[in-house]
Amino acid sequence: MTKPIVAIVGRPNVGKSTFFNRIVGQRVAIVEDVPGTTRDRLYGDAEWMGREFTLVDTGGLEPGLPTEWAERIRDQVEIAIDEADIIVFLTDARDGVTETDWEITDLLRRTTTPVVLGVNKVDNEQRRLDAVEFFALGLGDPLPLSAYHGTGTGDLLDAVVSHLPAPVDEEALGEAAKIAIVGRPNVGKSMLLNAFLGQERAIVSEVPGTTRDAIDTILDWEGERVLLIDTAGIRRRGRIQGGIEKYSVLRSLRAIERADVVLLVLDASEAMTAQDAHIAGYICEAYKGMVIVVNKWDLVAKGGQARADFSRLIRSELKFLPSAPILFISAKLGQGVDHILPAVMAVKRERQKRVPTGLLNTTVNQAVMGHSPPSERGKRLKVLYVTQAEIDPPTFVFFVNDPKLLHFSYQRYLENKLREAFGFEGTPIKLIFKPREEAKQTPSP
Repeated sequence: MTKPIVAIVGRPNVGKSTFFNRIVGQRVAIVEDVPGTTRDRLYGDAEWMGREFTLVDTGGLEPGLPTEWAERIRDQVEIAIDEADIIVFLTDARDGVTETDWEITDLLRRTTTPVVLGVNKVDNEQRRLDAVEFFALGLGDPLPLSAYHGTGTGDLLDAVVSHLPAPVDEEALGEAAKIAIVGRPNVGKSMLLNAFLGQERAIVSEVPGTTRDAIDTILDWEGERVLLIDTAGIRRRGRIQGGIEKYSVLRSLRAIERADVVLLVLDASEAMTAQDAHIAGYICEAYKGMVIVVNKWDLVAKGGQARADFSRLIRSELKFLPSAPILFISAKLGQGVDHILPAVMAVKRERQKRVPTGLLNTTVNQAVMGHSPPSERGKRLKVLYVTQAEIDPPTFVFFVNDPKLLHFSYQRYLENKLREAFGFEGTPIKLIFKPREEAKQTPSP
């Protein structure tokens, strides 16, 4: 990343995610009165006094707790500390200096990275006086604040900015291709992300719902900048629990909205489920590109016939997007993972394809002559002119005599003809039908 990185560390439930959300300016991290809610690192862009930086929210450190989760969270926090240019150590004025605060202080003293000490939940004058207790940690001046109310955050950010490295002028790398990794819980999304990166970037566990936050990772791939977005598993609406899991689903859907291309991860050992189809529907409704990744292929029968049968099952369930590429992989073993990003980039190129207006109208006219629109109450749809209005997603505007005469089956027919002629593999295309009066007001591209 070209922006400086500021990592927030501290005990569970001291307000790290509340602070993160306030500084980033949107609800990104989960805020819940449950210790240990944030398990993975979570990145967000922030700006203060004209300086931009990347803020990293981390899971709460519990050094003295010998549990698997505590050890995994500690590993994630240590990676964030290693990545960071500055560390914000957040403590809690209500609890005072705790044994865990001392243990975290000992961990921070081993790094040469600058540390800014924040004392959160200073909501009254008494707590402001109590904050002086944190001088004992020997990490410099404790800065009192209330992340919830926003008081004192400016002073802390002033301290952060004072430690930021000098800005570096670099040539723009161009906008990264944004790729969201989505699917049901426990299909191997985080393991796939780790397979891309060659390290445990997201916590991998056999427990469904491990990844609660959407996680952004920048990857350089063959000279191109790629943004990978790992997300929580999406469950059916009726099975979404309140609080933490509810926010995870919202973030997953927002991740789809942010993406150019979405990797829909399926579990080969469970075949195609209705929920997989629902998630694919979310992707299509957002008009995003899609690559279908069948994970855990090492657990099922091998061979071309097995792939053909599974592909046929997927196509039958996803008739609304028959052109999406299907890849069979094992993220755990790394098999087939190297084919994913080339497929994604191919879909992204399809989304950016523009069809010349003359060729487009010739193709549509031939389609109409080959199969006339059905009549409706003695009237028939007439296509007068077609233009491509947008790319990413490809958007075509049809000027017709009366849009009300359009039947959905004929719209599907026209879409299929456009795909036959121009491809658009893996991406929805948007067809808009307008009355002839608007054709005179709309300049051709």
